[in-house]
Amino acid sequence: MHDSAFSEDRRRLLAGAATATFGLAWVTMARAAPDAQAMLAASDAIRNPARPFRVVVTLTEFEKGAQVDSTTLVSYARTLQVGGQFVSLMRFTQPLRDAGKVMLKNGSDLWFYDPGTKAAVRISPQQRLIGQASNGDVVTVNFARDYHATLAGDETITDGERKSRHAAKLELAAATPDATYGAIELWLDAQSHAPIKARFFADSGRLLKTAYYRRYQNELGASRPTETVIIDGLDPQSVTLVRLSDYGWRDAPTAWFQRDYLSRFTAD
Repeated sequence: MHDSAFSEDRRRLLAGAATATFGLAWVTMARAAPDAQAMLAASDAIRNPARPFRVVVTLTEFEKGAQVDSTTLVSYARTLQVGGQFVSLMRFTQPLRDAGKVMLKNGSDLWFYDPGTKAAVRISPQQRLIGQASNGDVVTVNFARDYHATLAGDETITDGERKSRHAAKLELAAATPDATYGAIELWLDAQSHAPIKARFFADSGRLLKTAYYRRYQNELGASRPTETVIIDGLDPQSVTLVRLSDYGWRDAPTAWFQRDYLSRFTAD
């Protein structure tokens, strides 16, 4: 009888220890598991400085290796204090026929202002601006607000400079009807969460384009991609290069980012 009681106590102790060990392991794993949405937000922070800034955006379209078109804009962007939404104002400088035209992204609204007609009209983020770059590609975008992220796993991929990289793959599903794309596959550096590659899909699931983020440089206190190579989803010979240059901190009053202010905008 004594041996039976001892065995029962021993079984209870072992069961309790196993339960505690399992619980501790589960908590440790849960804490260690990467948060896909947090990874996406970290990637946003690499692409978009936290303080108001300006940057020159040059888009060049290539067909079969030959340049066919080019556009240059100056972008002013900031984060709104209320809601944390990125807003951006893009002023066209080249070609000369487009100089002075302005594009504004504020929340779900995207506006285009032409000083020639003195009219501001709402445009679609999906509409092509030049080559494979849409309007939504050149305005400051907060992926973590517009998409729900799921971690699909780790992969070794080739980046935009033909180097092998260990990456975390995120699958993004549109969280709002105003999101530019129906879904995105996004590869981030496994350690820094810097964007490496993305594939953009229509609501139908059709691949629209593939983008490579490259030429990282120290800009405004962080290593940021200064080039994005955008490749057409059907024709790999159709390529658009987006170059970012002349970064600088720039006070950008919230008044700038209103539709009614577009006709008065005169920043350098």
